[in-house]
Order: sequence, then C-alpha cells, then structure tokens
Amino acid sequence: MPGRVKADLKGVPETALWTLHHRAAEAARPDTVLPDPRAVQLVTEIEFPFQERLGAARPWLAQALALRALGFDGVVRAFLADCPDGTVVALGEGLETQFWRVDNGRAQWVTVDLDAPLALRRRLLPHGERQRLVACDARDTQWMAGIDPSRGVLVTAQGLLMYLQPAQVTRLIAACADAFPGGMMVFDTVSRRFSARTRAKGPGGHRLPPMPWGMDAADRKQLWQAHPAISEVSEVALPRGRGFLGHLAPCAAAVPLLRTDRPLITKLRFGTAPASLTGQP
Repeated sequence: MPGRVKADLKGVPETALWTLHHRAAEAARPDTVLPDPRAVQLVTEIEFPFQERLGAARPWLAQALALRALGFDGVVRAFLADCPDGTVVALGEGLETQFWRVDNGRAQWVTVDLDAPLALRRRLLPHGERQRLVACDARDTQWMAGIDPSRGVLVTAQGLLMYLQPAQVTRLIAACADAFPGGMMVFDTVSRRFSARTRAKGPGGHRLPPMPWGMDAADRKQLWQAHPAISEVSEVALPRGRGFLGHLAPCAAAVPLLRTDRPLITKLRFGTAPASLTGQP
C-alpha cells in the first residue's frame, strides 16, 4: 500500500514481525499491561500480511510476550538508575520499541542485528545521536568494538538465544563477561521440552523456527561455568498481569506443573575474573 514500508523477512528475522504483531495487539487493548503506542503505530506502517502469514494474535500469547517485555524493561530501568550514563546493547533487537519505553535521556543504546531486520528498523524507527545501529551477527564479537565498559554496560538478548546452538550461547556469554567487566546481561530462554517441540515436525500453520537451545530452571546453575567473571546468576520474575494468566506469571516457579517447564528470564552480573583464569572461559 502507498506510504507503507515493505517487510520481507524470512526465517529467524521474521520473528521480529511475529513478536511485534502480538505486542501491538496487547498494547492496543484499553486494559493493556504494556502501553506501547509506538508498536501499535508500527503495524500500520508496515506492508506485510500479518494475519495471512502469522495468523490472528492470540490474547494469552500477546499478554505473555508483553509481560516478557515488561520484565526486560524492569531490568533496564534498574540498570539505568544505577548507571544513568551507561550503555544498553540490544542483541537481535528486531522491531522492539524498548528504547522509547525506558530511555532516561542520557543512556547510550546500541542495536545489533542482521542486515535485513536492521535495514527495516532504520526505515521505520527514528534514531537519535545516542542510538547506534550495528549490522552484525550477535555471535560475531566485532559488535563489541567501541563500547566503553567504564560507565556500565547491560547486554540484552530478548527472543534471541534460543535460536542459537548451546555452544554458541556459551561462547557469547563468555565473550560478554570478558569484554564488559562489571557489566550485566539479561536474556530469556525456552524450556528443554519446548525446544524439542520446535525441532519436531508437526501439523501445518504458522510455526516458529526451530529453537536448538532450551534451558530448564535446574540448568541455570550451569551458567556459572561459562566464564570465571560471572558473579551472579539470578531469575527475573515476570510482572503481574491481567486475568488468571497474568496473576499466575509472577509465581510460576512455585507451581509444580510449571516449575520445570516454563520460559525463563535470567540475569547475569559480571565481576572481574581472577588474573590466573582470565581468558579461560
């Protein structure tokens, strides 16, 4: 349609449109848990057959993705409260509009993504002098160049790491711990069971790409082994939402049926590795 920006993403990059589709549907509700007018506006500016390709946005899933975004927002706001001039590095940011929800007017923001989704983001979203777009695979440590860790660094990976191989995830975490002493990282994961389901063949309809990496809550302790500078591994609880699902979200860890098979948000804090171990992730 005239005036709209055409989106032609495939594979994992297309998940940026899927996530936006659901986040905007939740944001458009009068009782939304995630006010995000920029996301609502975005879907009207993109030439893409959302309904035909992705199906109708399911309310429960839309709220779940919005609560995930709120969980990340909370971590970023806390980081910026402690490090107001710090740098937030958003890996695989796609069409996430978090910057406009949490910006404190001082932080540096670095978006790292592949060429196609980054080009689409550049056309659709205004970026100011404190925002930098880096066309790079998140697994390629070249994106770390030019990021000053002295004022604090938070690396976010929302809806990304599950699409990597387990060994690639470990290397990425280790590289961040090595490059950003005193920094932090926050990411979400799917359960091992859900990961296996995405890799199995099933009925037709829209299917997300396979997710090679899954992690259950009991596996979180293994993250300590990624790098000796990791000084904290903790869970980020989802905020309380709307209805039964929304009220269940913050206490899912206490529900036996959900405790071991649920999506997780994990926060890592990086200290300084012992000199004898530095460089040995």
